[in-house]
Amino acid sequence: QVQLVESGGGLVQAGGSLTLSCAASGRTSGTYTMAWFRQAPGKEREFVAANSWIADNTYYEDSVKGRFTVSRGNAKNTVYLQMNSLKPKDTALYYCAASIHPRSTKGSEYGYWGQGTQVTVSS
Repeated sequence: QVQLVESGGGLVQAGGSLTLSCAASGRTSGTYTMAWFRQAPGKEREFVAANSWIADNTYYEDSVKGRFTVSRGNAKNTVYLQMNSLKPKDTALYYCAASIHPRSTKGSEYGYWGQGTQVTVSS
């Protein structure tokens, strides 16, 4: 089993920045990709960004490209999401997730999830 714990959410004004962190513990050796998803009230969960250490790449949902940066810690069991130029539409519950797949944007391919951290961007 893999446990994921997010932190770093909060309330920020539009144009501001936040950094989310996700710490993984347990049997993490098979989790090749760690990602961030988000879900706004009344909307479906959507992919935000992911880092695949085995494929050595990162990829993003189009609306966050150039504003968000996903990265891994040196031990590869921590993933960060640096969010700049935040907009009210970025308001959501942000989830960290881990997958055995080397590259995926599908929530169904992520077997491990954190409890979520709330990000609220005021206008």
